[in-house]
Parts: sequence; structure tokens; C-alpha cells
Amino acid sequence: MPITLIPVSEKDIWTGSTWVIEDEDALAELIARVAIGQSRVVERILRATGASSPGYPKGGFDGARELLLVEPGCKPYHRDGWMFQVISWIAAHRRSLDDLIRAPHMIQADKGLDGLLVEFDVDEIARVVISEEKATKNPLKMVRSEVWPEFVDFESGRRDNELIASVTSLLATSDDPDPDETVANILWQNKRAYRVAVTVGDAHSTKQGRKILYKGYEAAVPGEVARRRAETLYVPDVRTWFAQIADKARAVIDAEEVKSNV
Repeated sequence: MPITLIPVSEKDIWTGSTWVIEDEDALAELIARVAIGQSRVVERILRATGASSPGYPKGGFDGARELLLVEPGCKPYHRDGWMFQVISWIAAHRRSLDDLIRAPHMIQADKGLDGLLVEFDVDEIARVVISEEKATKNPLKMVRSEVWPEFVDFESGRRDNELIASVTSLLATSDDPDPDETVANILWQNKRAYRVAVTVGDAHSTKQGRKILYKGYEAAVPGEVARRRAETLYVPDVRTWFAQIADKARAVIDAEEVKSNV
């Protein structure tokens, strides 16, 4: 698998993991499949079901490449952010094969939830995990100015309608016989949990650095430690690294397009 998760935690404050990219080529291929619309195929690969993976579709190549390109004169933030959401989605699957995890958006910029996970305890929903995922050169500023306020907003209950709609749609893809009834019975204040994932450089890649980075988490999200997840991906040069992975993923798409025309 392209990503390894190393458990980390800060006592009584948060728990989570750091991500290590073990195989950039394999990661790029998974990103390419998601870009072309095959997130279900990627899930199958990550679950290692033993079933052979289907080939690429006969179309969709131009749209897939667009997700991995930066328009001339534009900054790479949206492209890198989309790729990081895909990486975060892969990491979530690596953490647990039993969770229901919403597939990545198919557009670079989206104002909704970055990620959404539903965890189960037997047949009952244990937690609905709201995930904020940021590819950034300044993780400390991003966490404090954007992520914590976003979590506080969700904690207030003001955006429960957004959660209800998102969780209902996610459950509709599962074996739940009546997603609307299931969601109607959720006590949201008891079920909400949070997950923050950011790229980090040298300053926040150590235990002390992560402690500084995620300071204030328990103030934004009070309660038991299980409500607060924290993830990091160490990337010394964020923009260069994402550009390289995007190049690899586009090369996969280009090669598959050539095969489809043979």
C-alpha cells in the first residue's frame, strides 16, 4: 500500500497518526483512478478483496487531467487541496476498513465538508466524523484561522442540516434499509467527532511540533479525546511535491488513454 500510518497522540487532548508515503508511483495511480471517476475501484484495491481491478473507462481522460492541472496564471492551491483530500481519503481507509467514508469531490474547489466518515458500533452509528483537510505551507495559521473556527461552527449545531443531508446521502450508498430514519434518530451532540489533517514541514513534524500545531483543539471541540483526531503528512516542499505527484498521475492517465485507442 502506498501510505503507512504511524500512531501519534497528545495525552487526553487528541489522537491520530502521521502518514508516510511508501510508494509515490502507487499513490499516483490511485489518484489517477479517483480523478477519472473510479473511487469505488480504489476502495476495492484498498480493501484488498482479491478481486481483479477493472480496467480504466474508455472516456473521461480530459476531465481527469483537468483535476491534476493548474491553469496558466493560477496558483496551485485548489489542485493540491483536491489531491490532498484524495490522499486523506486513502489514509482513512488505511485506518479502518469498516467505516463508511465519503468519496472525494470531483471538482478542485468545493465549499462543503472536506471529508466525512461514519463509524459503526455493531449495527449502530458510533460517530459521524467531520474532516478538514488542508495542503498548506503554513499549517499553524491554517489550523488556527480556518480549521478551529470551522469545528466551532459545527459544534454550535448551526450546520446540522448540512450534516443530515451529507450523512443521509452517504448511508444511501450502504446496506442501511432506511437512511432517513437512521439519521432522524441521531443525537447529533453525542455523535459528532472531528478530524484535522494537514501537510507539515520540519517545524511541526515532531512530537513537540504537533503539540504546538494542535494547541487549542480541546477548546474548539470539548469532551472526550475520541472526539478529536489529528493527522499530519510531512512534506518539506509542499508545492513541488504535489506537482510531481500530479505529473505522475497524469502520465498514468495519458498511458491509459493510449491503450483505450488501440
